Amino acid sequence: MKKTSRIISAVMVSAMAVSMLAGCGSSSTGSASSTAASTAAASADTESAAASGATFKIGAIGPLTGGAAAYGNAVCNAAELAAKEINANGGMNGYQVEVKTEDDELDNQKSVNAYNTLKDWGMQMLVGPTTSACSIAVSEYTKDDNMFQITPSGSAVDCVKYDNVFRVCFSDPAQGTASADYIAEHQLASKIGIIYDSSDVYSSGITQNFVTEAQAKGLTIVSQEAFTADNKTDFSVQLQKAKDGGADLVFLPIYYTEASLILQQANTMGYKPTFFGCDGLDGILSVDNFDTSLAEGVMLLTPFAADADDDLTRNFVAAYEKDYGGTPNQFAADSYDAMYAIKAAVEKANITPDMSVSDICEAMKTAMTQITIDGLTSSGMTWQASGEPNKEPKAVIIKNGAYVSAE
Repeated sequence: MKKTSRIISAVMVSAMAVSMLAGCGSSSTGSASSTAASTAAASADTESAAASGATFKIGAIGPLTGGAAAYGNAVCNAAELAAKEINANGGMNGYQVEVKTEDDELDNQKSVNAYNTLKDWGMQMLVGPTTSACSIAVSEYTKDDNMFQITPSGSAVDCVKYDNVFRVCFSDPAQGTASADYIAEHQLASKIGIIYDSSDVYSSGITQNFVTEAQAKGLTIVSQEAFTADNKTDFSVQLQKAKDGGADLVFLPIYYTEASLILQQANTMGYKPTFFGCDGLDGILSVDNFDTSLAEGVMLLTPFAADADDDLTRNFVAAYEKDYGGTPNQFAADSYDAMYAIKAAVEKANITPDMSVSDICEAMKTAMTQITIDGLTSSGMTWQASGEPNKEPKAVIIKNGAYVSAE
């Protein structure tokens, strides 16, 4: 679904508020009469909240059009899906949730414009922006407004430099370090080539930490070749240097559009190393006119595999495919977890929609460090006051045109 503005409204209130998060329910103690009284009181509170007509207004920003649309649409779709579920199960503290999304076209200024549009709408909390540079640009404004911001997938270090901003994904340094560790631990290669975008904070940040950790783990890097945003269609030189160096694995800490071109050009050259990337490669199977058979065997570090057999993942994938078509990627999973983290923190701090944006933010800052959620991207996920999540890295591999767990 590619639209510049979409709203999911408060549509349903259940008779009982049912938590969708493992570990966020309350225990049953005391007599049957006291339990019944508590249930009745909770039900009355829920009905009162619903009757007030007040709602939580949550904005979401991402590239819904253009070359990174697979990311932005996944984030916005999943935020809507989570809101729909939350509303169907009693809302947050009994209040329904509205989600409005805006397209930033992967442009910093347009992302700021999208933020201002959402502010005019009455946004109280922000999920996004989707990409690092846009998230950093918008955080300058959420800081001044003291608005709570949680980016599902903004991985650059500076995305969370202010105390009002949290993230769901790993940071770039963590992705680079974890990738090197995974390659070394699983003995995936003896010689490694790197192709990265030196003009992009995401790609450069991952590369820097990957190189440091790879050297510490005894991995041999035979080539480290850059490209820029102004020169990202011909990768023959970078591939040839990796091939000449004998690289049996090429590390691609880049976005999926450029990666698809690299795979095509490597195939033309007859060069068939293992290609390994990070979350930016998630979406490569959706590139228009791309022969997905060329992605067979591509590995990427990502905390979500759509083929996982746990109930949470199965239910999420089924609901996403029903509402939006296509298999959800890691960006969708990150956004879904972001929404449920908001729900858990709102309920932990007993936040209500009539509070000011700044008061909501102050309460959320503390509550985020006190919650634990079992999400799609990690079980037992927690957050530090720095905004960084605590979670375990995982890898997937593309087999038969689908992402499957590499474990």
